[in-house]
Amino acid sequence: MMNEETSSSTPSSGGVKLFFVRLSQMYQSTLDRWTPHTRMRWVGAAVLVLLFLLRIFINQGWYIVCYALGIYHLNLFIAFLTPKIDPEFDPYDNDEDGPNLPTRSNEEFRPFIRRLPEFKFWLSITKSTLIGLICTFFDFFNVPVFWPILVMYFITLFCITMKRQIKHMIKYKYLPFTRNKPRYQRVGESPTTTK
Repeated sequence: MMNEETSSSTPSSGGVKLFFVRLSQMYQSTLDRWTPHTRMRWVGAAVLVLLFLLRIFINQGWYIVCYALGIYHLNLFIAFLTPKIDPEFDPYDNDEDGPNLPTRSNEEFRPFIRRLPEFKFWLSITKSTLIGLICTFFDFFNVPVFWPILVMYFITLFCITMKRQIKHMIKYKYLPFTRNKPRYQRVGESPTTTK
């Protein structure tokens, strides 16, 4: 009797499950198509952020939503600038024997591995800005606050956080913005023909 109940509920739950699996596959396929288009993704994210800020400016409200979004974006940016394995907390790092980041041009090239990769950084900014934009359509989130205090607090928080991050970069001698792996000339090419 119990088996009959579970088997009768399976077709409807299977259809719902199939719908969400298909929706997930379409979402992942869309993300996979956008992956190589870095500049266009960031232009789209910037337009979305500007649209959000324009809505805040025109309607003169939702400052708490804007502040929360700014703090979240700052947190994402710090994670983007931080190495995946923080040298400060690396248990295998010995000042004398352990491997360090290259400090001279003749040392081996080791790419900077971020704690938050660029694609996930973009995706998080885009999703959070969309959520913030949707929140501006609800008066429940329009809490009256004195916005200049929030702006000053955000600027102070940004300056303190970036100062700490820059000190960390100087202390452990890394740059989070490596251009590319060095390219070598092919045998037989002159230096003027390579790009």
